Amino acid sequence: MATRTPIVLLASLALLAASGAPRAAYVDVLDAPAQKSALAPQRMLNGAALAGARVVVVGQRGHILYSDDRGRTWTQASVPVSVDLVAVHFPTARKGWAVGHSGVVLATSDGGATWVTQLDGRAAARAMVDHYDGQAADASLRDEAKRFVDDGPDKPFLDVWFDDDNVGYVVGAFNLIFRTDDGGAHWVPWFDRTDNPKRYHLYAVRRVGDDVYVAGEQGLVLKLDPKAQRFRAVHTPYDGTYFGITGKSGSVLVFGLRGNAYRTTDAGASWQKVDTRIPVGLTGGAVSPDGRIVLVSQAGHVLVSSDAGATFEPLAVEPPTPAAAVIAVDAKSMVIAGPRGVRASPLD
Repeated sequence: MATRTPIVLLASLALLAASGAPRAAYVDVLDAPAQKSALAPQRMLNGAALAGARVVVVGQRGHILYSDDRGRTWTQASVPVSVDLVAVHFPTARKGWAVGHSGVVLATSDGGATWVTQLDGRAAARAMVDHYDGQAADASLRDEAKRFVDDGPDKPFLDVWFDDDNVGYVVGAFNLIFRTDDGGAHWVPWFDRTDNPKRYHLYAVRRVGDDVYVAGEQGLVLKLDPKAQRFRAVHTPYDGTYFGITGKSGSVLVFGLRGNAYRTTDAGASWQKVDTRIPVGLTGGAVSPDGRIVLVSQAGHVLVSSDAGATFEPLAVEPPTPAAAVIAVDAKSMVIAGPRGVRASPLD
């Protein structure tokens, strides 16, 4: 009898299907709210930011968590999508933005407790078509916009940065880049405003000091020319992928694969290799309130610099936590987000 049970079960399922029994309707992840889960703080989390004194992290399946006690306890936010989220940024304590797969851009005006969708891959593709059909753009841009429509919302945004609660950028795969001047009410494609003819992926966008930088694959670094309103290419000595940008006024670092990090103190005119002494990817960076620069790796390394990124020393964190992002909560503590969830840790 035991050997016949699977056959009976399969036959019953076939009869139900043939009889027209109702099936659950498919719901796109862009239209399905994130599910609440007590295990969310232990699941994959990819981005972290400070919203005033609050810590906000984002991750898989639309999970957004926030903590008001420096990462000791977490509350799950209300999120209208269940796509994987990659990055988050708050220019003020109340207003913030998060981005992720399927071209989604989310916004909050209450410090990360509730979120709304401002843009997704479907709307972004239509915005590209409308923008480049309505101006004297070259044929390749119009063709690319139409291809984005045909492909559907399959391209992720990988980072977000706002100068204030109005002006911001989102960047992503295949030179995906949009800018807003009104807090996300309208997003304008900037594909024609980057020196990126091979459409390399854009992994990070940040302001450091007086300049806004974008970093990407194949050694790509771009710097915003404010007068021309264009991101111009900046040469660096490395032709591998950069995952992030950090630093402070007078010192900019880009970092990425195989522990590679490069530093400029002259706004990108020249770059010096930083000896990190680790062989794995650097995935996140932050600056603490006392001016130290922190880098984390996919293998759990934590590196700290007290000389504006010229040199780094390892900081022991036990057990090591594979990291995707780090935020310095204050001069003595940090929060690390990664494949195993989120963790508060001393920065001393």
